[in-house]
Amino acid sequence: MKNYFIIGGSSGIGRALSKQLTTAGNQVYGTYYKNQPSDLQPNEHFTFLDVTDENLNLDFLPETIDGLIYCPGSINLLPFARIKPADFIADFNLQVLGAIKVIQATLPKLKKGQEPSIVLFSTVAVQTGFNFHSQVALSKGAIEGLTKSLAAEFAPTIRVNAIAPSLTDTNLAAKLLNSDEKRLQNAQRHPLKKIGTPDNIAEVAAFLLSSQAQWITGQIIHVDGGISSIHN
Repeated sequence: MKNYFIIGGSSGIGRALSKQLTTAGNQVYGTYYKNQPSDLQPNEHFTFLDVTDENLNLDFLPETIDGLIYCPGSINLLPFARIKPADFIADFNLQVLGAIKVIQATLPKLKKGQEPSIVLFSTVAVQTGFNFHSQVALSKGAIEGLTKSLAAEFAPTIRVNAIAPSLTDTNLAAKLLNSDEKRLQNAQRHPLKKIGTPDNIAEVAAFLLSSQAQWITGQIIHVDGGISSIHN
């Protein structure tokens, strides 16, 4: 049994991952910002956390953490000329500075863990340019740089990897998938002609946290229906 800490574990990919990890017999310490999950299992422990707070109180965590997963993100798609500098800063605070603060705060506990691992989240839009994605790609591009830098610095003790999904059927992407026509159009953009599910992404995250991935670090794993590398 291992202890995992999921920031943003109350919905979407984070919720799917929490269920997968607890089903496997692990303890999950999760956080929520808006809605606490109503279907918590005995080995799930959830606490409110605002990652943009200047000081984070993580006293609820055990002394040892085996895996840290940072899920918070946003999808704000606008023409570049309409995005205010403050909007870029708000995204950066949530997606990058929030991750930095959490990693720094949990680092002593991770160092005590069993084959400890950190999993972060990027987006396919960083390495594949899309219209109106500058706000999203800016912060997630920083996450990819952070992933590789920390993987080098923390080796060989802590592995650090990131997952770069394409459009996934979560509440975060609801505006992009709120009609049958939009769902079909977005599915057809991908070589596999499907929209990703939270479980699709969570399964890869669970693998990266496991001992099966013990020789993988510093990687950006694309789980994107082939859209980043295949054009058919």
